[in-house]
Amino acid sequence: MQGEADRQRELLDVEALAGHLLPAGSVFAFLAEHRDRLFPAAMFTDLFPSGRGRPSIPGEVIASVLVLQALHGYSDREAAEALTFDLRWKAACGYAVDASGFHPSTLTYWRKRLAASERPQRIFEVVREVITSTGVLAGRTRRALDSTVLDDAVARQDTVTQLIASIRRVAREVDGAPALVSAHCTRLAEVAGQDYTATGKPRIAWDDHDAREDLVTALVNDAVTLLGALDTDAIEAAGGKPAQAIALLALVAGQDVEPVEGSDGTDGRWRIARKTAPDRVISTVDPDARHAHKTRERRQDGFKAHVVVEPDTGLMTKVALTKTNGS
Repeated sequence: MQGEADRQRELLDVEALAGHLLPAGSVFAFLAEHRDRLFPAAMFTDLFPSGRGRPSIPGEVIASVLVLQALHGYSDREAAEALTFDLRWKAACGYAVDASGFHPSTLTYWRKRLAASERPQRIFEVVREVITSTGVLAGRTRRALDSTVLDDAVARQDTVTQLIASIRRVAREVDGAPALVSAHCTRLAEVAGQDYTATGKPRIAWDDHDAREDLVTALVNDAVTLLGALDTDAIEAAGGKPAQAIALLALVAGQDVEPVEGSDGTDGRWRIARKTAPDRVISTVDPDARHAHKTRERRQDGFKAHVVVEPDTGLMTKVALTKTNGS
C-alpha cells in the first residue's frame, strides 16, 4: 500500500526549526523547498496497485533519499544512517529531529519496483523538470561530465555454465522446447551421465584435458542441434523472451569456442578458444554485463554509468547506463 506524507509539520520539524541554516542553492535547500512538487504521491501510484497492506514510506521521502544517496555516493546503510543523524538530510526529507530513519533494505525494495516499472528514470526526469521551471541553475553554465564503472550483481560464469544455463533457458521459455531438449540434447548424458535438469557442475574428471574437451564438444553440439530443431525464424519474428533465449544460446555457443587443433570445424569437435571475444557475455543471468578494465591491474565486471552534474549544487541533469565496452 502506498504511503503519503503528513502535511502537518511536527513540533520538532527540522526544516521549520533550522531550515534557514541550509546553504542557499544547495541540494538540501532545493529538496526542502520543492520536495512535494518534485515527488507527489500520484507519481508512484503505479508501483502500488493494491490498496491493501501496511503503508510504505512516502514516495517523496524515498525519492529525496535516493537523490542525496547518489550525490554523496553512500551505501544503503550509510544513507539510512544519514537520514537518522544528519539534520540536513532530515530537513531535505521533511523529518523531525527525533525521527529515526528506515531499514536500508527499503531502498533496495523501492529501486527494484522502479526498475521494473514503465518509467524507471522518473526521479531524474522530474528533477530536470523542476530545475528548468524554477531556474535554480539559471546563470550556471558549468557542467561536469563523468563516467564510472558500476559492479554488477551476478557472478561471472565460465563457458560450460553458460552453455548449460542457456539450454535450460530455452527449455523454460520456448513452447515445446523441453521435449526437443530431451530428444536431441543427449550428448551431455553420454560424457557426464546426466541431463540438463541436473544441478551443479557436470560430473567429469576436470583435471583430464580430453574429458574437458569432450564436455565442451558435447555442449556445443547439443546447442547447435537444439537450434536446428527449433523454428528459429518464427520465434525471432514473434519476439519476447523466447526470441531472447534462442539468441543468447546462439551467442554463447559460439563466443568462447573454436575447432580443436587439426579440425576445420566441420567434424563437430570443439575446445575453449585461446582468446577472449571482444564483446563477451559474462553471465546468462545478466547478459548485458561486460568485462571492464579501468587500469591494467584493476578489473571489474558490470556497467558504465555516465552523469552530467552541475558542480556547485551537485544536481545531476542527465544520467545514462551503458555497457562497459564500446563508445
